[in-house]
Amino acid sequence: MNTELSINYLIKEPSIKKEKHALILLLHGYGSNEEDLFSFASELPEDYYVVSAQAPYQVPPYGYAWYAINFDENMNKFSDDNQAIESRDLIVRFIAELVEKYPIDSSNINLVGFSQGAILSYAIALSYPEKINSVVALSGYFNEAIIKEGYQTNDFSKIAIFASHGTVDQVIPIDWARQTPTVLKSLNITHEYKEYPVGHGVHPNNFYDFRQFLEKHK
Repeated sequence: MNTELSINYLIKEPSIKKEKHALILLLHGYGSNEEDLFSFASELPEDYYVVSAQAPYQVPPYGYAWYAINFDENMNKFSDDNQAIESRDLIVRFIAELVEKYPIDSSNINLVGFSQGAILSYAIALSYPEKINSVVALSGYFNEAIIKEGYQTNDFSKIAIFASHGTVDQVIPIDWARQTPTVLKSLNITHEYKEYPVGHGVHPNNFYDFRQFLEKHK
């Protein structure tokens, strides 16, 4: 575990050395940790830096979260959007630190997020499209409340988004995810949207498809 930057992280350096490398930044979901998505690292392209970030808020006993999820007396769920915005900008700062520390190409930053990590990946890419090359958003949804105001006028011509969801997801309803292509289309963002016959997780075909997407949008 590396602890010297503003976010703790695990890193896999490229086995093929170049002057500058693309970055894949892995952002885990609520209650998980940096080791979860890092299990994909050995299967990702060998010329990328692969970094898995640990979210800042502890969720006992062993997990972390990018922002709190609170419940009212009727067990309705509410996200702490202020914490989410703080984490959004913390991740952007962390990317800048990684670019400074390692030979990473600042024009080739790619986010792979699951659940909360996917929700934040959308928010980062739509708030700061000039900083992101592509996004893989697994089992997430579009939360406009945590995107920078006025984002609709941003230039999205350089980014591409791969969104996917499980058809029997019991945590984030599939109906929420199905609104994503409409939003991305309205913003003229290059995108792919796919569904898989799973719950709140990553189907093997999903992994294969998003890896192909990353290769295509290098």
